[in-house]
Amino acid sequence: MKARLLAVGRFRPGAEAALFAQYNARLRPPLDLVELPEAKGAPAEIRAREAQSLLAALPARALLVALDLGGAAPSSEALAALAERWEAAGRPLVFAIGGAEGLDAAVTARAEHVLSLGPLTWPHLLVRALLAEQLFRAQCIRANHPYHRAWRPG
Repeated sequence: MKARLLAVGRFRPGAEAALFAQYNARLRPPLDLVELPEAKGAPAEIRAREAQSLLAALPARALLVALDLGGAAPSSEALAALAERWEAAGRPLVFAIGGAEGLDAAVTARAEHVLSLGPLTWPHLLVRALLAEQLFRAQCIRANHPYHRAWRPG
């Protein structure tokens, strides 16, 4: 099932874009990246405006997974199991990454899953690459491919 990634901000040529392209090319099928413009104003206004854009870009019946520092931080194996469940739902799968100010509560409230990539704060453009790598790793785990070294201590 083809998943969509809604992301606030636009890639410019550079390391973040190259890293995302590298891992996204490994995904089968790759993520469909939809970049939305960054809003202007005070932080709360920015989050609200960007939330409107993100929610408006959702397809009907979308299963939304929001990436937010306050979400659950599953292991790679647990993410693989979640990805299997999300795909089995038979609904359009959409990941959402906010801009520099993060996601508005309207987006996390709409999301069926709120996912964190751990307690560290990551630049929003780098989160795209981290997500693509973890989704690729989840595919490898599900296919018993040796890319994921399950024997390593956690």
